[in-house]
Amino acid sequence: VQLVESGGGLVQSGGSLRLSCKTSPVMFSIAIMGWYRQAPGKQRELVAAISRFGSTNYADSVKGRFTISRDNAKSTVYLQMNSLKLEDTGVYYCNGGSDEALRRMAFDSWGQGTQVTVSS
Repeated sequence: VQLVESGGGLVQSGGSLRLSCKTSPVMFSIAIMGWYRQAPGKQRELVAAISRFGSTNYADSVKGRFTISRDNAKSTVYLQMNSLKLEDTGVYYCNGGSDEALRRMAFDSWGQGTQVTVSS
């Protein structure tokens, strides 16, 4: 499965970034899509998810600051990140599947991820 994340970079605390993840039309049409992040020395965690119908869920740590969205025509999911904090630093990945698959991170493969670094 193709997963190509992009849009990361170095940003000051309080700044914004928009991540993109392009995947295959087949996956995109059937899957709940999620954004994960892995901070240095920590386990990968799910930060946001969006269903095929646009229902969204967020980790408490990003609620009110991050917005997940999807463009069905482009098979692309986005993560708009505002009011970035130092603790948002990490590698961000996307993936898709069932609700259980997202919670268990039960995927056959991952993309290369995109690095987000928030500086003070």
